Amino acid sequence: MDSILKLNNLTKKFGYLTAVKDLSFTINKGNVYGILGPNGSGKSTTLGIVLNVVNTTSGDFQWFDGKVSTHEALKKVGAIIERPNFYPYMTGSQNLKLVCKIKGVPYTKINEKLELVGLLERKDSKFATYSLGMKQRLAIASALLNDPEILILDEPTNGLDPQGIHQIREIIKQIAAKGTTILLASHLLDEVEKVCSHVVVLRKGEKLYSGRVDEMISSHGFFQLKCNNQEALLSFLKTNEAFGTIKVQDEFITAFLNEPLNSEDLNRQLFKKGLVLTHLVQRKESLEEQFLKLTDKN
Repeated sequence: MDSILKLNNLTKKFGYLTAVKDLSFTINKGNVYGILGPNGSGKSTTLGIVLNVVNTTSGDFQWFDGKVSTHEALKKVGAIIERPNFYPYMTGSQNLKLVCKIKGVPYTKINEKLELVGLLERKDSKFATYSLGMKQRLAIASALLNDPEILILDEPTNGLDPQGIHQIREIIKQIAAKGTTILLASHLLDEVEKVCSHVVVLRKGEKLYSGRVDEMISSHGFFQLKCNNQEALLSFLKTNEAFGTIKVQDEFITAFLNEPLNSEDLNRQLFKKGLVLTHLVQRKESLEEQFLKLTDKN
């Protein structure tokens, strides 16, 4: 699989603060990657490093298997790492013409990209009249003018209302469907789960997980239980190898599975021991639950 970007033991320090610590992962062509972590986890610093706007303290990175210089590689990259910054009293189309001049791209690309982000009908409206969501979509159109091989987005839905968030996510999916690799930084678990195929989880600049989203949430799930004898139920669960972590909260027991087990078999086992369940729910873990478990361990 073609490598678009490879990070090798990247570290960035700002005085006594280590923003990124010994970070390594690879971005392969044709996937949607999410860098997931709370504010201050090093997401934006990591993007700044690979875009050559932040110097690394140690470690390195390679674009396109190291076959081209970073300067040449960035010509194949589209990026939005700050708030959209266009001339307010120029139209959307006029603003994109300026970008075309800077990037050496023909004006014929403008309508194509405006249509992709749903702004073709507003191309002659002044930027100042755009909503926040429209401004963000114009920024995406601008970043796509040179048909980049990878699009980098830093918190693309930050500050948007639910409709704006939905529109941006649908646009990201459309861009990915056309074969463009996408790398986005987000603190929103829901965003990564709905949009990304791969995720890198950061906390305080350190990588806690890197891999496919579906593999991260492919655990055996858990049961939420309540019984006529909670103490006996707890004892059964703690001595059963099928179960791992067990939590008690608000009269309910949450038991995480180490191996496959369906609710019918569990109910049968408990009934044989004289334990009658008054509540039984079986669920798969969401990305949020996996993320919380991951960060709790670290």
